[in-house]
Amino acid sequence: MMAGDKIIAVAGVILGAVLLSASPAQARDAVVAGVNVINPYILGASEQDAMLDAIHASGVSVIRASITLDDKGVDYAERAWKHGIRIEWLIYHFGGYDPFGKTPLSAADPDRFRATFQPIMDRLEAKGIVLAGYELGNEINLSGTNPEFARPTGRARQLGPADLESDPQGRRVAQGFRQYLKILAVLKDIRDHSALNRQTPIMTAGLGTYDQDDGPLPGWAKGDIVGIHTTLSYLRAHGLDDLVDAYAVHIYPDTKHDSAAALRRERIARYDLADCRPRASAGGKPCWVTEWGIDNDSPGCPVDDTQRARLVEEIIGDFRPYARQGRLAGLLYFAWNSAPGASSILASSVWRCGQLTKAGQLAVDAGLLR
Repeated sequence: MMAGDKIIAVAGVILGAVLLSASPAQARDAVVAGVNVINPYILGASEQDAMLDAIHASGVSVIRASITLDDKGVDYAERAWKHGIRIEWLIYHFGGYDPFGKTPLSAADPDRFRATFQPIMDRLEAKGIVLAGYELGNEINLSGTNPEFARPTGRARQLGPADLESDPQGRRVAQGFRQYLKILAVLKDIRDHSALNRQTPIMTAGLGTYDQDDGPLPGWAKGDIVGIHTTLSYLRAHGLDDLVDAYAVHIYPDTKHDSAAALRRERIARYDLADCRPRASAGGKPCWVTEWGIDNDSPGCPVDDTQRARLVEEIIGDFRPYARQGRLAGLLYFAWNSAPGASSILASSVWRCGQLTKAGQLAVDAGLLR
């Protein structure tokens, strides 16, 4: 999501395959659909087990989670594995980079990343754990999750290609992007030399957008951003496609301002999935939508999810052509649950009142993208 103060884990379903019996190559070719899970590390072991039981019972066989670089992270990965669930690894902190602090991308250290990441990777493989994917970072093109951007002081703007070359802030962001590619290169080297995960796909950080061309961002007070297309174009010009198997993007369709269905569909095509290409294409990579969601503000039980279910079905219909063309490889709904211990229900959550809502059932339905 655009907010930079959350720590998330995300869950997904591999459609059209039973992943625990599938080879890594088969997993790479499958289409993923599923949900985000928030803050599993807040929970105790028994509560984690209960959540994983519910996720698996709902048809989810792959989760995307931030495996922390310690015993807790290894334990959670093994716990998920024993529940018949694979992890697509969302890598938040790397090489000293702190997405929510003061350490920018340009300060990320490839050697430090290798020294901290490799031992955890070795421990996971020693336990026989095969991952569903690696996602390096989250929303590195947005203020709030990339300290390379200055704190907002006035009207926010979306930086364009020229800004990355000539604008003072744009040059700082571009410097961070180039350093990010060095971290990706280390990740690829570790992956390529692994025993069990050589075919596990690597993807970019999930990229967010404002659904607008370059320039001032009316109503956006969270600081400057770089759009998905500009970010991918810059990274690709500096070698991105040699390092990743997919691009990760975040899409939150506007369903609260009487936006027409056709406008939502046009925005997805123009701003979000324009750079997605089938696997093995010369001109790009497939996309994983690692976050998308629609709110339901109803706090009560049982929850009426009829209207949201209709919108979820609409948006899945918008994604379907991309999946059929091989341009969309993953679709992960945000979110499964509210943050543990939160005083209010997360409006986008689909695990309500002890069960999966109607919208949630649609979001993890294997047949809807075919």
